[in-house]
Amino acid sequence: MSDSISNASPDTAAEARRSRAILIALMFPTLAIVMNGSMFGVALPTIRDEFLIPADTASWLAIAFSLPFMMLMPLYGRLGDELGKARLLILGVVLYAAGSTLALLANGLPLLFLGRVVQGAGSAGITPLSMAIIAERFPESVRGRAMGTWNSIAPASSIFAPTIAGYLVDHLGWRTIFVPAIFVAVCAIIIVRLQIPTLRARPNFAFLTHFDWGGTLTLAGTIIALVLWVSSRPVTGVEPLRDWRLLLGVVVFATAFFAVERRHARPLVDLTLWRLRSFRLASMAAFLRMCMMVGTGFLLPLYLADVYDLRASRIGLLATLHSVALFLSIRVGGPLADRWPIRRLVSLSLAIQVVGMIYFVLLPAGQPLYLIILGTLIHGSGAGLGLAALHRTALGGIPDEQSGAASGVYSMVRFAGSMLSTAIAGVILQTGLDSGLATIQAYQVVYGVLAGLGLLGTLTALRLRQ
Repeated sequence: MSDSISNASPDTAAEARRSRAILIALMFPTLAIVMNGSMFGVALPTIRDEFLIPADTASWLAIAFSLPFMMLMPLYGRLGDELGKARLLILGVVLYAAGSTLALLANGLPLLFLGRVVQGAGSAGITPLSMAIIAERFPESVRGRAMGTWNSIAPASSIFAPTIAGYLVDHLGWRTIFVPAIFVAVCAIIIVRLQIPTLRARPNFAFLTHFDWGGTLTLAGTIIALVLWVSSRPVTGVEPLRDWRLLLGVVVFATAFFAVERRHARPLVDLTLWRLRSFRLASMAAFLRMCMMVGTGFLLPLYLADVYDLRASRIGLLATLHSVALFLSIRVGGPLADRWPIRRLVSLSLAIQVVGMIYFVLLPAGQPLYLIILGTLIHGSGAGLGLAALHRTALGGIPDEQSGAASGVYSMVRFAGSMLSTAIAGVILQTGLDSGLATIQAYQVVYGVLAGLGLLGTLTALRLRQ
């Protein structure tokens, strides 16, 4: 951890130690969710083959986590401002541990789906609450570096997690990937409780009586209907994007949501945030960045299993190399966020990711594995470069009393990219396979779609003013 963070923000040595302790404590909950996410990706081809499910159904195992994960982010953010961010962070980790336990004990798809849903519901608060705590405790001059330091645990954990997952899946079965998640979650609960005192002495439970429950329910309805519409075949049996009932549900819930939010005194999603150009553009760029990154994370293990017939242990090793590049780029991107123009850094980051997507579009079948490694390194080197800059831009200038709500909305939009890209990737991949495309061609089509989304993200980043 950089001494410049601690020396620039606190006035005393004791405060410097507390600042370091806060960052370390915030890394543990993030470690728990990212580590298991990396492990689950490696295990997904084995789970798919064990239950004999197609790609679009397999994508729902990822969506089962990401749907509540994304949907509840603004709820955690808003409640954190009133009930205490540290308290809710602990509650989220407890839920995550409970979901991991359900998944560990799953003897079929229904219980596995339930465990993933509970995992996602608990994980939803970890990112926005951690970001809000950093925004609250660190001055803007070093906030980018603090964000980068905190974020570095994600790819750092992904360096060893896929390799461990590959060994566990091949030798002990895919269910055992949830054991490390439970252990780290328990450690996170203890460390957060000890190291992050809440700034709010008493939670304001009276706030719940006038909380925006209408906005919460209509937002949930909108998101659920949208995902079901995009990937409807495993649920309703209707081809994707063709179930008009679900599309009607999206329109009705979305209309109700905007009507409720405009009238509520303290809305769940503060629509006035979108008037801030930096917040709006950073959120859009973060959404499109996540589309590429998580879409690739979903595709790569399946690609390696289907095209190269690799076992989980070798898939884990290749995924580790991508994580190394991601880790290094985040470590470089954190300090650059405090020195470089934001527009240049974020657009460069997204452009490198686009190059990685196009690389896989053009890569023919039967190529040696080192060329696959090269493609993953290209993508990973771009994916982390602009992350801290995006966080800093989105939350810069937001008052402390709105930091939880703003980070919740930003995180929701950002991780909506992970949910929708997984659904879209699964649908396009399975549609391509069903239409008779060669396996490699079906994957190339999906990578092409992700490249298009990344290009849109690059153009969005170029509109940032900083």
